[in-house]
Amino acid sequence: MRILVADDSVLFREGLARLLGDAGMTCCCMAGDADQLHTAVDAHPHDVAIIDICMPPDFVHEGAKAATSLRRRQPTLPILLLSQSLEGRYAAALAAEHPHSFGYLLKDRVVDVGVLVDAVRRVHAGGTVLDPDVVRYLLGRQPTRQRVSSLSDRERDVLGLMAQGRTNSAIARTLQLSEKAVENRVAGIFVKLDLLAEPDDNRRVLAVVTWLQEQR
Repeated sequence: MRILVADDSVLFREGLARLLGDAGMTCCCMAGDADQLHTAVDAHPHDVAIIDICMPPDFVHEGAKAATSLRRRQPTLPILLLSQSLEGRYAAALAAEHPHSFGYLLKDRVVDVGVLVDAVRRVHAGGTVLDPDVVRYLLGRQPTRQRVSSLSDRERDVLGLMAQGRTNSAIARTLQLSEKAVENRVAGIFVKLDLLAEPDDNRRVLAVVTWLQEQR
């Protein structure tokens, strides 16, 4: 079985390749970032792609985003995501849209070689492998419509004005609230919509997108 490994850590890549080699698999190519991953996928025949969720340049979601893009181009490509910590948005989308030949493990599990090898084989065979902690996390995330419906009437008013591109001060004037009150409601919206603070995301835009999806 030919394995493509994408991870920013050279030591981790080499260690993973050795573990897989001991299990009778071949690491046919390695990539250190999302761009190298895309190039490697096109240039090297492989059976499974093992992809770290966090890769350069921002070390947030680059690997998960690349996996999403690859799955849209190649829906049958077996993918095993690895992560140091839980990431829900892209993993949940991949699991929902392409549940076959998909896996997501926390890196702590890779210490158990048997778990890793079994996951690779199951993904290659068309199965789905999700880390138990990932399952608990995803089950704890409410569907979008339920999350929007949990907003109070005033929070929905604030979110509707955010959808119009209004600033907090403009929203405060329109609703005759203090700016501090608006800030508190915006913060409440982010919490209820499960929009955690992340360096590459504009949560106001994400909140509006979520709101617009509920209007369909």
